[in-house]
Amino acid sequence: METRRLKHQPAEKQEATPVQMKGVRTSRPVLAPKRLRYSPAAPPPPRRQVSKKRNIENEEDEQDDASVPENDKKVTNDKGLSAYELERLENIRQNQAFLSAINLFQASEELKQSSAKRQPSQRGLARSHAEVKEVPPPRKSLRLQNITAQVLTLPPEPSSMSVPGPDVWAKKPAGPLSMEPVNMAEGSKLPPQLLQLCSDVVSPKEIGELNLSKYCSTLGKMRISEDRVAKVVKDRIFSAAFHPSSTSLLMAAGDKKGKVGLWSLGEDWGDDGVLLFEPHSRPVGCLAFSRAHSTQLLSLSYDGSLRCMDVEKAAFDEVYNVEEGLKTFDFLSHDCLTLVVGDWYGNVAIVDRRTPGTSHESFHSLDPKVLRCVSVHPLQQQYFVVAKNREVSVYDSRSLKKNQSQPVCQLSGHSLSISSCFFSPCTGNRVVTSCMDNHIRVYDTSSLTSEAPLLTSISHNMKTGRWLSKLSAVWDPKQENCLIVGSVSWPRKVQVFHESGRLLQSFKDDELLHTVQSVTAFHPTRNAFLGGNASGRLHLFSD
Repeated sequence: METRRLKHQPAEKQEATPVQMKGVRTSRPVLAPKRLRYSPAAPPPPRRQVSKKRNIENEEDEQDDASVPENDKKVTNDKGLSAYELERLENIRQNQAFLSAINLFQASEELKQSSAKRQPSQRGLARSHAEVKEVPPPRKSLRLQNITAQVLTLPPEPSSMSVPGPDVWAKKPAGPLSMEPVNMAEGSKLPPQLLQLCSDVVSPKEIGELNLSKYCSTLGKMRISEDRVAKVVKDRIFSAAFHPSSTSLLMAAGDKKGKVGLWSLGEDWGDDGVLLFEPHSRPVGCLAFSRAHSTQLLSLSYDGSLRCMDVEKAAFDEVYNVEEGLKTFDFLSHDCLTLVVGDWYGNVAIVDRRTPGTSHESFHSLDPKVLRCVSVHPLQQQYFVVAKNREVSVYDSRSLKKNQSQPVCQLSGHSLSISSCFFSPCTGNRVVTSCMDNHIRVYDTSSLTSEAPLLTSISHNMKTGRWLSKLSAVWDPKQENCLIVGSVSWPRKVQVFHESGRLLQSFKDDELLHTVQSVTAFHPTRNAFLGGNASGRLHLFSD
């Protein structure tokens, strides 16, 4: 009966474990519950959302409480700071005192100022702003315009290399050109003080050569200042020269686009004393003031013209004119009326300014390749030295032939092209050459034998690249045995050497001299020299 009653009573809902089910007899096998591996786990119960800002504040409080010992939490001073906070402030104070003691803050400020981009001098010519070009309408193809394409035939191939048209380098008209400054109002006349300034010249007899120790002390007194840096021309400087005035500093520079700039230090005419003219259309390769007529400046250009700027006439007179390719010139007489002119094609021409017209007296081919520089002997002016491709030769103008002229003297030892060569200014007993094999050489030409002996070879980096004018070592007109040259090394500098190779002075200035001074020149009567860079600026050092 008991068993029958149990069968009819409903069983309680309880989960039986495998251990409990072991002793129970049943017709079905009892298996332990399983969860498949790929079945997702039950999601966690939702948490009550707490403000994020409140959680961050609680965490910071817990971290501060954990880092501070229990004893320090209760110790405070009059300001309400704990011992831990007082110790932290003391550490900060000690660190600041240490950094101030070693001048770290001052060094940091100096580093920031030195690393900032230096602004070039704004004196002289104003920077020209590029014109805003109009935006053309968008182009459409003929297909979108529903236009049938035309059948075009290709032009015939040129038989030779194409030559730029006449409009690319439009040459100035023949004849004299008026001296009208292009940086002043149209119709402006020259300042009357310019003629007075050009007329003031000291006699060469009043200038005496210094001994080497006094000369070095004079070099040490030369400085540059902010008012001695000015933009004189608009493009890269190819040539520069000093006027021989003894009372003021007047400089001339020629640039890549055929412009000639005059800069008088301390004057207020033009742009900070700068007057800009445009007598040529291509680079001005050579400039020189006449030693016999101080109001005249001769300029030679690659466009084939040689002109004389005459301040008295206020005009650029035409002296010599060929199709193109003039490179260099020098005065072949004391009155500066006879010139020797060299071109890019290895030829020299003898030009007499007294002869009417713009042609030469004689024309001579010296080298089949190229001619880069000409310099006349200061005393025996029938001799001139020529820098050709890889040779330097001295010729006698009295024995020149139309072709295959024989040199009087050879200056050998150059392995690459030569950029310049110059006789020493007082006696002509030395010749300095600048070569692209990174050497400046000084030769003894006191006796013009067939082979001039090499005295000194100075190692100097001459690799300027295509965007800078070539470096050239030039003599100091007041000192027979000293020369000046720019440098491409950093920091930028201008160096003065003795003919023995000894470095006499290296001029540097971190604030005002941070470009390569490719063109350099000494003043003929005063203790001053200039350097010209690729942006058209002149840098003046003087005592």
